[in-house]
Amino acid sequence: MTAYILRRLLLMIPTLFAIMVLNFVIVQFAPGGPIDQVIAQMQGINTDATARISGTASGDTVQSSSDRTSQGSRGVDPELIQRLEKQFGFDKPLHERFVMMLVSYATFDFGESFFKTGSVIDLILSKMPVSISLGLWTTLLVYLISIPLGVRKAVRDGTPFDIWTSGVVIVGYAIPGFLFAVLLVVLFAGGSYFQWFPLRGLVSDNWSELSLWGKAMDYAWHMVLPVVAMVVGGFAGLTMLTKNSFLEEINKQYVMTAKAKGLSERAVLYGHVFRNAMLIVIAGFPAAFVSILFTGALFIEIIFSLDGLGLLGFEAALSRDYPLMFATVYIFTLLGLVMNLIGDVMYVVIDPRIDFAARAT
Repeated sequence: MTAYILRRLLLMIPTLFAIMVLNFVIVQFAPGGPIDQVIAQMQGINTDATARISGTASGDTVQSSSDRTSQGSRGVDPELIQRLEKQFGFDKPLHERFVMMLVSYATFDFGESFFKTGSVIDLILSKMPVSISLGLWTTLLVYLISIPLGVRKAVRDGTPFDIWTSGVVIVGYAIPGFLFAVLLVVLFAGGSYFQWFPLRGLVSDNWSELSLWGKAMDYAWHMVLPVVAMVVGGFAGLTMLTKNSFLEEINKQYVMTAKAKGLSERAVLYGHVFRNAMLIVIAGFPAAFVSILFTGALFIEIIFSLDGLGLLGFEAALSRDYPLMFATVYIFTLLGLVMNLIGDVMYVVIDPRIDFAARAT
């Protein structure tokens, strides 16, 4: 197993390299750039998301970001353009900038943000608690709901309970999390009916003045609606995966043999079936956490004004903050690769009969 883990760690290097090359090349041909953003701001042109959609922002003419002085910079002092290019590092060739970026990223030196105060790593670390809170609580609740429900559906397959819960699962799967979040805001966050829960932030403004119990309750109060919105869209797939895994195991020969020996249904279900059926479900926990953390939270963070990694990456893409963009891609990719490796290790921990090292050879 040690050799397998070592090989997987070594394979992360070319994988990271390929992803960074792809993203670097794509960004070079994206319309606009940091210099265009600065010039647009100097000229009083709106560059936010709404302006981009309506076409009123700078860079209406599509151009590659390497052609940084073609459209948005017309009529601007060339010396200013040169100073901006030097400030952002665009006075160096593309390959040289890319090599410098890789060398810095190898030591987790992500540089300074173009448009935000502070280093990139400090900005990312400051947003981590919000995104980790959303991802962790959502993943835990999804598993706590999906596993018992999936087991129950497998045991009572074809019964009215299985049928009506399948309807609930389908509805939960069909409703996007962000749409359900808007519904929760309208109903319970002062939209049109009740104002039982706060709409903004992870904690209240007076959080530091509260007691330990008060801080915990205030934090939970703020997390209710965002987590519920994310759980509704996340439990359906895992529930059906759990049910199908149990159904497959229940119909195997060893289960019939255990029942023939006089073991109770509960002893057979949790003493024999559970370990085999839950292998794929439990081993997928790291990947599920990464998926929820990095893909499911963006709209939720925007809707509930939660200043997390999703919102940070979205703002970086809009403002063409390249150090922040590339750093978030690098960290997200690295975490995803590590979590996939942890998932494989969990397979072996749960079922020692699995040997990835033997398969690799």
